[in-house]
Amino acid sequence: MGEVIIRMEGIDKAFAGVPALKKAKLELKTGEVHALMGENGAGKSTLMKILTGIYSKDAGQIFYEGKEVEYKNPREAQEAGIIIVHQELNMMTHLTVAQNLFIGRESMNGKLINDRKMNKDAAEIFKRLNIDIDPAAVIGTLTVGRQQMVEIAKAISSKAKVIVFDEPTAALTETEINELFKIIRDLRDQGIGIIYISHRMDEIKQITDRVTVMRDGEYVGTLITEECTKSDIINMMVGRVIYEEPKQFSNVPEDAPVVLSVRNLNAGRMVQNVSFDLKKGEILGFAGLMGAGRTETARAIFGADKKDSGQIFINGKEVTVNSPMDAVKHGIGYLSEDRKRYGIIVEKSVADNSVMACLERYTKKGLINDKSVHKDAEEFVEKLKTKTPSVEQFVMNLSGGNQQKVVIAKWLLCNSEILIFDEPTRGIDVGAKSEIYTLMNELVKQGKSIIMISSELQEVLRMSDRIVVMCEGRKTGELSIEEASQEKIMHLATLRE
Repeated sequence: MGEVIIRMEGIDKAFAGVPALKKAKLELKTGEVHALMGENGAGKSTLMKILTGIYSKDAGQIFYEGKEVEYKNPREAQEAGIIIVHQELNMMTHLTVAQNLFIGRESMNGKLINDRKMNKDAAEIFKRLNIDIDPAAVIGTLTVGRQQMVEIAKAISSKAKVIVFDEPTAALTETEINELFKIIRDLRDQGIGIIYISHRMDEIKQITDRVTVMRDGEYVGTLITEECTKSDIINMMVGRVIYEEPKQFSNVPEDAPVVLSVRNLNAGRMVQNVSFDLKKGEILGFAGLMGAGRTETARAIFGADKKDSGQIFINGKEVTVNSPMDAVKHGIGYLSEDRKRYGIIVEKSVADNSVMACLERYTKKGLINDKSVHKDAEEFVEKLKTKTPSVEQFVMNLSGGNQQKVVIAKWLLCNSEILIFDEPTRGIDVGAKSEIYTLMNELVKQGKSIIMISSELQEVLRMSDRIVVMCEGRKTGELSIEEASQEKIMHLATLRE
């Protein structure tokens, strides 16, 4: 590590009078990968948005290369050499890789864009990064991981001195993560300062030099990564002990009734002849690698995607589910893996989102009973311990974990007895994860039944009473929690025909 390149001191920021940052601080050195950690709502993203000119600060100072700075917009920060690679990629999917790389600063040949030169320049950047991507390829044809590499190349092409990575591995495969880490190490060796935001503890230990922890908008402390443990970081983040022990035995009685039975379900290439049972009060884990067909199975059961054939039984009676509306009527709720796309309307309030799936209950003669909406929404904010100033708060202003609780409230308000949780803790921190786990356990104690799809094997082993494993659209096995292990799950997850 070299000299200090970024120093942020005493940073304050409030939204609508609610403090998001209080005397926050951060120091980054050249040639350093510096983790920025904290629970959702801790202020990490807000601090980075102030650094990169997306937000203005209310108080405090920012020093870059020894000089005090304040950028009015992201372009100013980018021109100075400070780039942020967002978790949610912002690509023009119909344009080529090179066109995305140089958008807004295209090479021109008179009044025409010089695509040949841009392709050549892009190829040189990819060669420097040891990335094999065709500059002329349409960006929409690339995987999310490849698109992420293009974002990094875009930062390099802007002569970045500081790069902020916000949850860069959230949608990447293991191979793509390894490629990303190699690039990050190369960038560090070139003297670039890197701020790395992630909730994945194993990554932090693997790729970072130092860790700064924030809690409730305030600076907690900075640790040298190789000198601290995972528990040290977690305790600083949440101020309490988080237990992650696997479940030892099922909590479901052997004679518990079957509430959902799926038989010979087929839906396109990704769902082939899938059969399973879900018992009352059970958490049934669905494990498998990316592309195994778990989400597609859930969407077919919920009526979000059309099934080709198969039967669905609820409490022993065959039901027809042709749409999500049918599923809701039969007591099925679906917490999507992409909550912002399918689960919530971020520009609406907590109250509006909470009653969205059963709005007719609050409507009479075309008028919505706002008093009842507020009363019920407030009840579930209290029950789920959702952190929000009020039920009038827009969902976009909540942390990821609290947004997830709003989606859960929506289905509980519909009296859903069968809940499908698809990647319920994706993109949320360890503290919020623990709260979601506690909530799921409370729900099954109340007699609800849960299908939990998760790509995290530790999560599957911690929460499930029984585990269904899929590979390439087929169910390849089923394990009781007593016999399950990571090795057995991975064996079944790679068991191709």
